[in-house]
Amino acid sequence: MICAGSPEEREKYKLGDPSTFHYLNQSNCYKIDGLDESKEYLETRKAMDIIGISSEEQEAIFRIVAAILHLGNVEFAEGDDVDSSKPKNEKSMFHLRTAAELFMCDEKALEDSLCKRIIVTRDENIVKTLDAEAAKGSRDALAKTVYSRLFDWLVTKINNSIGQDPTSKCLIGVLDIYGFESFKTNSFEQFCINLTNEKLQQHFNQHVFKMEQEEYTKEEIDWSYIEFVDNQDILDLIDKKPGGIIALLDEACMLPRSTHETFAQKLYQTFKNHKRFVKPKLSRSDFTICHYAGDVTYQTELFLDKNKDYVIAEHQALLGASGCSFVSGLFPLLSDDSSKSSKFSSIGSRFKQQLQSLLETLSSTEPHYIRCVKPNSLLKPAIFENQNVLQQLRCGGVMEAIRISCAGYPTRRTFLEFIDRFGILAPDVLTGSSDEITAVRRLLEKVDLQGYQVGKTKVFLRSGQMAELDARRNEVLGRSANLIQRKVRSFLAKKSFIALRRSAVQIQTVCRGELARRVYQGLRREAASLKIQTRYRMHNARKAYTELSASALTIQSSLRGMAARKEIHFRRQTRAAIIIQTRCRQFLARLDYSRTRKAAITTQCFWRGKVARKELRKLKLAARETGALQAAKNKLEKQVEELTWRLQLEKRMRADLEESKSQENAKLQAALQEVQQQYKETKDTLVKEREAAKKVAEIAPVIKEVPVIDTELMNKLRDENDKLKTLVSSLEKKIDDTEKKYDETNKISEERLKKAMDAESKIDDLNMAMLRLQEKISNMETDEKVQRQALLSTPVRSMSEHLSIPIVPKNLENGYHEAEEPKEPQSAPPALKDYGNGDPKLKKSSAEKQQVSQHFLVLQLLL
Repeated sequence: MICAGSPEEREKYKLGDPSTFHYLNQSNCYKIDGLDESKEYLETRKAMDIIGISSEEQEAIFRIVAAILHLGNVEFAEGDDVDSSKPKNEKSMFHLRTAAELFMCDEKALEDSLCKRIIVTRDENIVKTLDAEAAKGSRDALAKTVYSRLFDWLVTKINNSIGQDPTSKCLIGVLDIYGFESFKTNSFEQFCINLTNEKLQQHFNQHVFKMEQEEYTKEEIDWSYIEFVDNQDILDLIDKKPGGIIALLDEACMLPRSTHETFAQKLYQTFKNHKRFVKPKLSRSDFTICHYAGDVTYQTELFLDKNKDYVIAEHQALLGASGCSFVSGLFPLLSDDSSKSSKFSSIGSRFKQQLQSLLETLSSTEPHYIRCVKPNSLLKPAIFENQNVLQQLRCGGVMEAIRISCAGYPTRRTFLEFIDRFGILAPDVLTGSSDEITAVRRLLEKVDLQGYQVGKTKVFLRSGQMAELDARRNEVLGRSANLIQRKVRSFLAKKSFIALRRSAVQIQTVCRGELARRVYQGLRREAASLKIQTRYRMHNARKAYTELSASALTIQSSLRGMAARKEIHFRRQTRAAIIIQTRCRQFLARLDYSRTRKAAITTQCFWRGKVARKELRKLKLAARETGALQAAKNKLEKQVEELTWRLQLEKRMRADLEESKSQENAKLQAALQEVQQQYKETKDTLVKEREAAKKVAEIAPVIKEVPVIDTELMNKLRDENDKLKTLVSSLEKKIDDTEKKYDETNKISEERLKKAMDAESKIDDLNMAMLRLQEKISNMETDEKVQRQALLSTPVRSMSEHLSIPIVPKNLENGYHEAEEPKEPQSAPPALKDYGNGDPKLKKSSAEKQQVSQHFLVLQLLL
């Protein structure tokens, strides 16, 4: 209930869900169907107000309950010393601190009272530490003691609030007890409850037998002794001093090293020949008692712990010094003499004393017994379990009481009651002036009843004789009732016939008058109906005509409107179809254009690759025939390295392009269109320069060849040329692979248009690379000019100095190159003219060098 209180109270007492408290979560049952804990809590508060518990006392009560909950969550672990203990963790310290705050006592003192014991000797006090298990037991003992004291206080408070007069000699009390209990596991609680039932059963048997005996003696009738089951031997087995079970249990509790096994062995030795005590075969610590209601096997594991009822001195001193007056009031300080006299106390002894006091109270009063019987174990209506009910009656002593009562004279009536009830069986007996006893005797002789006895004031009948007399009385009453019914029914029938005849005459008169009035009323209604029909038909005809006219107008309007809407809908459909056809044709034209453009780009790429490979083959032939390509070889090696680097860069760029294909497609298409346009311009420029170079070669004077023979250099150059051939062939393969991958890249980039924006940065990097390539080509042009000047100034030079690249590209904004128009060559010296005209191979190598330069330009454009 307290965990279901208001949030303010839970916060004040630092409470949470019931499942988090050790003393509440043992059964794993936290809610009961149909029970609202918060509502019950408020009703309990209200009930406390009604019986006179002040708000301060209520506050103290719930503080103690909350402190007990927190105390149960304190766990212990092994301490630093041997056989010592301490709070297990910070959570346990929190609960210990909260419990100390709620008890209003010192936190350290509370911890010491749980983890230590003070042994008082004659000379000094010895402090003994407790291990974790003993500290846990000390914690539970403190919680049990506090809760018990609080419970006793509440009982005393409620009894005082009832207002009973202690000086009154009259007493009306209600004793509600548990019935006989026999479960799968029976502990000390079931032992005490069954002891109570044994005591009360003995009192019940004695009370019933005593009442019977007093009744028979008072009426002075002859009767024989009635035997009944006496359970005095069971009571002697349990509570006899000094050899009863409770006495042995108290003795075991006082011994420090006693266990439940030693206690059980003591019981086996003491009661081995007792007919009501049985030792189970398969257990070493259980015992069975043959109660009046049946055999019950008890488990002794917790008997010693539950029987101990002494308060630890440290706990008494701690809570007696509490800052809360309510808590200190529950633990008043005891004098030395009283503390010594009550050093040991047990639950069993206290229970036996209270039970004896209860029996003395019952013996001084006139008891009346009410036996409650549970019809079924399902707790549902309209179900009656015969065996279950019979077992309850047998355990409750009802069957024994009935047997005792039936053994004598269970039915008894006073003379006046007997004559008044059964005098109709012999009415002639009652005539005259005889007394009641004589009349009763004559009546019983008249009905021929045997086995009865007549006392001073009552008639005593055997079992079943009252039922026999009631049956005869019912027969006499039945015959008399039939005679009375016959006379009454005859009178009622005659009276009913006279009244019926009188009513029939009156009804006929009324009916005839009513029929005449109805005929007249029918004639009037017929005349009126004719007039009404006339007016109604006229009204219906006018209404039908009006509705028909309105319907015709409505139909005409609807048809005209429908025709107009169809016309508008047809026009809209026509217009929409024209727009759709326009868009579709536009889309098809755009699609055809894009496919054509893509095919053209692909064709151009293949064609450029083919031209480039052709130029490379020519370059190989030129490199095989002359050793003058040493300088060009070095440049080609550099360019090969650059192309290799660019291929690697292109691979990385393709990997980046695959991630951003959707957004760059539009820009790539625009760039490809520009490249195609620039390529066409560059191609035209190259064609013009080639024609111009041919013209210059034809016009140039013939230069006589001065052969320069260097065999080692030629062999070295041939080897290098072979290596260049191998490198160029590998480059051709890479270029082919690059073209294929480029086609695949175009296809993938068209499919993923959304990632084209990320490729802008890559295009800028490519433009920068093209600018660097332009710078390299310009450097090559510079070298070519230097070589031309050297050829013009020197009549005979090496073959490598006569190579020239007449194409000077211009830098464009988009990173591509445009070839310049060839300039008029300067007049060369006669020796140079003779050298150019006289050696056709030199002409061919110069032209091939120009073609190689153009081929690399084409490769740059393709990349």
